[in-house]
Amino acid sequence: MLQNQYIENKTCRKTEWKISSSQFSKLTKNSIRAIIENLQIEPNPDKQLIPLSIGDPTTFGNLKCPPEVVTAIKKSLDSFQYNGYAPSTGHGAARESVAAYSNKINGTSITSNDVILCSGCSGALELCINVLGERDKNILVPRPGFDVYSTLAGGLGIEIRYYNLIPSKGWEIDLIDLELQIDNNTTAIVVINPSNPCGSVYSEEHLRDIITIAERNYVPIIADEIYEHIVFPNEKFVSMATLSENVPILSCSGLSKRYLVPGWRLGWIVIHDRNNLFNCEVRKSLQSVAQRINGANTIIQGALPDILTNTLETFYTDLTSFLYENAKLCYDLLSRTTGLKPIMPQGAMYMMVGIEMNYFTDLLNGREFVEQLVAEQSVFCLPGECFNYPGYMRLVLTVPTELLKEACERINEFCTKHYRLKEINTIRDLDNSF
Repeated sequence: MLQNQYIENKTCRKTEWKISSSQFSKLTKNSIRAIIENLQIEPNPDKQLIPLSIGDPTTFGNLKCPPEVVTAIKKSLDSFQYNGYAPSTGHGAARESVAAYSNKINGTSITSNDVILCSGCSGALELCINVLGERDKNILVPRPGFDVYSTLAGGLGIEIRYYNLIPSKGWEIDLIDLELQIDNNTTAIVVINPSNPCGSVYSEEHLRDIITIAERNYVPIIADEIYEHIVFPNEKFVSMATLSENVPILSCSGLSKRYLVPGWRLGWIVIHDRNNLFNCEVRKSLQSVAQRINGANTIIQGALPDILTNTLETFYTDLTSFLYENAKLCYDLLSRTTGLKPIMPQGAMYMMVGIEMNYFTDLLNGREFVEQLVAEQSVFCLPGECFNYPGYMRLVLTVPTELLKEACERINEFCTKHYRLKEINTIRDLDNSF
């Protein structure tokens, strides 16, 4: 009897090897990596490669985290209190320190119950998208913008819709276009401020206009604020949560950029919901999804209170000053470069530079521009296609100043060689002479 049952069950089993990947994995695509990995990058062997493409401020070794941060990590490690698992949303003391930090620098009034610690800011964004997004629904993200959102949403069957930014207005959001993208299936609006890749910092008035649109259409906001307070002179960062009376906001940030430790993977979500519109369901779902992994790095959690309270103000001001001086240098040099139109950033670590492709007749698009720039001058920038914005390239400003200057001089030499305006004018002049 048992043998017959075994044979009968066995006939329902596979008879050959057939291993396939999940639909989730097939739908998950990192468009930036796909573009970069398909670029034909072969640097000029006679020139040192200067990568202006990597958004990691530690790449060149010139920018280091403050000594107070190192001391805090050593203290956490030596205590032997943070080698085990933490609650999925983070240790209580660490969450309390984030709440106090946010209240101090942003003027909010949150508690530790409003904080969820995550594995980096990308982990925070993933958590938000997993909870607010849903298959066949849509989330709005900026164009140009850091494309991690489509990577996170794609595998879940969530549609990403792009709203446009306006380069001539310092990359402000096109408010009309933003509202046109919203429909009954829109579950969240992502706002990046300060911006990657644009380096824009939105005014309080502009942020209020965005919130008004969200309120009018009953759509919550995911505020990607990882570059909070990395702003240049005469600019001011305003957290969206401080302005919203009725729109619930999930603010995402972390240690990586402001403290120059992206590899430590410690980010957070701060829940701002004055009218309890998220209600218990969304809060509970955030906690449930956080339980998929065993929380953020515990050693860093143990050090978090000291990191956020002991770091000297001079560290922040010195970092911002360095980035600002590099931005001015880069903007000045590239403004004199034929065929380029740099847009001076207001903060963050990046600059977008427009390329007058019509005048680079031997180069088909931004990708070819970047490939040829590497081949001839060993300067590597990211083409605008990485951010869904052809006709531009993004430069990173964390490079040592002398190296950045050399890179800009090489870019100038490259553009001077390839720009074809004189030939076009000559042909036009000849046509007009007949």
